[in-house]
Amino acid sequence: MSGFAVRDATPRDGAFIADMLVEAANWRGLPSVTRAEVLAGMQRRYIAGWPRPSDAGFIATDDMGSAIGAAWYRVLPRSEPGFGFVATGVPELVIGVRAPWRSRGVGRALLTALIADAGRAGHARLALSVERGNHAATLYRDLGFREVDSSPERVTMVRRLR
Repeated sequence: MSGFAVRDATPRDGAFIADMLVEAANWRGLPSVTRAEVLAGMQRRYIAGWPRPSDAGFIATDDMGSAIGAAWYRVLPRSEPGFGFVATGVPELVIGVRAPWRSRGVGRALLTALIADAGRAGHARLALSVERGNHAATLYRDLGFREVDSSPERVTMVRRLR
């Protein structure tokens, strides 16, 4: 797909990654969760102190160089798990794409880069959590993620990398 490029995330991308965490939380298109609520809540674990040594991520940019999406992973401790925590040492990924760029291949490109990076980094698995009803679950399944746990609100998925 043309019209965008994917690059490594840098420490300068922290604010945009926070924006994409808010975007991910509001996937339904409604501003149901404010930026302040995300940054004060449990989701903050996915971005606080970006980047930590074990973090990795990618940024999608449009033809003008403006950031339009991000995907990243972070290894969270058992004592402060994220929504998709499955085991110590298994990174959890988060992805957010600006609404006008959804369903245009941006998410797939970001996730493909992130999966390859996690494998090169020596991770055996990559985990995520997706809310029920989120159409992104189809993309995750297409990219090899499989359901390992669920609740009435969320599904936890894992992709084996080796």
